[in-house]
Amino acid sequence: MTRVLLAAAAAALGALALTSGANAQPTAAIAQSISGTRLDVSATGDATRVPDIANINAGVVTRAASARAALAQNAARMERVRAALKRAGIADRDIQTSNISLNPEYRYVQDRAPTLTGYTASNQVNVRFRDIAKTGDILDALVAEGANQINGPTLSIDEPEGALNEARTKALAAGRARAELYARALNMRVVRLLSVSESGNRGFQPPVPVMMEARAASSDASTKIDPGEQKLSITLGMVFELQ
Repeated sequence: MTRVLLAAAAAALGALALTSGANAQPTAAIAQSISGTRLDVSATGDATRVPDIANINAGVVTRAASARAALAQNAARMERVRAALKRAGIADRDIQTSNISLNPEYRYVQDRAPTLTGYTASNQVNVRFRDIAKTGDILDALVAEGANQINGPTLSIDEPEGALNEARTKALAAGRARAELYARALNMRVVRLLSVSESGNRGFQPPVPVMMEARAASSDASTKIDPGEQKLSITLGMVFELQ
C-alpha cells in the first residue's frame, strides 16, 4: 500500500512539473514578442455635463418637555413635509428616510447635577429631485410646511455613460498623441498599441454640498439652485511599442 501511495504522489508531482513548464512557455513567448522599445504612458480625458439630479436632505427637528410630545409633534410636521413632496410630484422611490433620533436635553449648572429640560426629536429624509429647475420652489414649500433642517444640494448626472465614453475617446487620443511625441523625440515610430487599462477618477467632481438654513419663505425672494457644470474624467494606462 505504501509503495502505491508513493507512486501516485510521484506521478502527481510529475504532472505538476509538466503543467508548470507548459505555463511558463507562453509567458516567455509573450516577453519575446516585443522586439522594439516599450513605452508606458498615462492619459486623461474629460467631459463636462450640466447636472440633472439634485439630492437634498430635509427634515424636522422638534423640542418638547416629554419624549412622547416631541415625537408626536415631529411626526405631525413630517407628515406635512411628505405631503408637500408628493404634491410636488416627487415619487416614492426618490424619498428615503435617512435618520430618526430622540435625545434628552439637559441644563448644566456648575457644582450641580444636570437637570433634564426636555427632548429633541429629529426626522430626516433624502430627496432626489429629477427637475433641478423646480428644486428651489419645492424647498420653499417644504419650509412653509414645517421643515426646519435642509442640507445640500449635491448635484449629479443621472446617466453618465455617454459623457464617460466621450472622456475615454479623448484619453485614447491623448495617449496616442503623447506616444507619437516621444517617438519623434527619439527618432523612432510607434509600431502598435500593446495594451490599455482604465483607472483613475470615473466619477463626478461635484461642488462641496452647501448647508442651507431653513427660513420662512418671503413674497419677494425664493430659493434658487444653479446647476453649473460637472466634469467627468477617465484615466488610461497605455503601452506602446516603438521602433
